[in-house]
Amino acid sequence: MWLLVFICMLSVVGGVPINATQEDTSHATGSVIPLNGTQNMTRPATGVLVSMLEPQRSSSETLEGLEDDVIVLEGDILIPEDRNAVQNLWLDAVMPYTISQELTDRALDIHAAFKMISDVTCIRFTPHTTELNYIEFRNGKGCSSYVGCVGGAQKLYSAPSCSVGNVCHEIIHALGLHHEHNRMDRDQYISVEWSNIMPGKRNNFEVKQGDTQNLPYDLNSIMHYGEYYFSQDGSPTVLSKSSGVQIGQRSHLSELDVLRLNSLYHCGND
Repeated sequence: MWLLVFICMLSVVGGVPINATQEDTSHATGSVIPLNGTQNMTRPATGVLVSMLEPQRSSSETLEGLEDDVIVLEGDILIPEDRNAVQNLWLDAVMPYTISQELTDRALDIHAAFKMISDVTCIRFTPHTTELNYIEFRNGKGCSSYVGCVGGAQKLYSAPSCSVGNVCHEIIHALGLHHEHNRMDRDQYISVEWSNIMPGKRNNFEVKQGDTQNLPYDLNSIMHYGEYYFSQDGSPTVLSKSSGVQIGQRSHLSELDVLRLNSLYHCGND
């Protein structure tokens, strides 16, 4: 009898899952809309923070490691405890948010990133009041976000090195879009230079299944990797097969980025 009581006590004291609170709230009804045909990322990244090569040849999105004990994949995608959770859209195309006090000096940049999206879509960003699901902007080692609405207080990390375009990129992840270079049809448009990629980072460049929304591949997407992401020696890791096209821009949403978001959130289809 005493042995059974002792075992029960041990099970109570044991560790709590990293995202226990988030997992409990991620299936709330009436708060989110399921995404069609897309998946949360399924493989954790290995290693610790990536050393920066040169400012123009790397990004705050390539600072791969842990944020509050949550694994970071592809440099900037957070993986929830339930890695097979269904991704969701934000209800009524509205993303409630809070900005932590440690990021008050970045508030203008965050609002500028909001404007990059709201100016060209029906998506709106509102300060959080009583909503169950919302984005919580936090200071971090780099720029990182979950993909889609995962439920509850959903962290989006922004380091001082994250530009307005980097922040916009992460917000678009939170809205439901993955990296462009992981599309199934990418080999028609880019070549991946596998021998130039840092050891342990090749999984960041693997093709992944997902919903392309029947839109063409977009070399100019704000969601596309740059030429030197995760380079081990300063050599390019991703090359466009179209001459004169620069990939990895973070200055604006491309026409196809706008189409994707408007299609995803049914903008103009009321």
